Amino acid sequence: MAIQLKAGARLRSAVDACEVVVVKAPAEPVDLRCGGHPFLPVDAEPGSESIVAGFEGGTQLGKRYSNDDLGLELLCTKAGEGAISVGETILAVKGAKPLPASD
Repeated sequence: MAIQLKAGARLRSAVDACEVVVVKAPAEPVDLRCGGHPFLPVDAEPGSESIVAGFEGGTQLGKRYSNDDLGLELLCTKAGEGAISVGETILAVKGAKPLPASD
């Protein structure tokens, strides 16, 4: 189930405590999931689903998750046990940009 994302949108996981804020959103709808289930609006009640096998791994508070091919970037505001994915592809934590040398 693909959803249209907007920068600043807040989403919650259907399977755990994970919450994210969309930092950068692509123009087209995205099949964004957590723990193998689609994300819900932040004000929705979590369901009784469990994490799908292969989508464990958790999310880390304060970390950014991105997919550069899609132009998608998320900020985790509450950690959870399920992994964030676009379809079947699990998103990786975005690394810090190296600072320029000061010498």
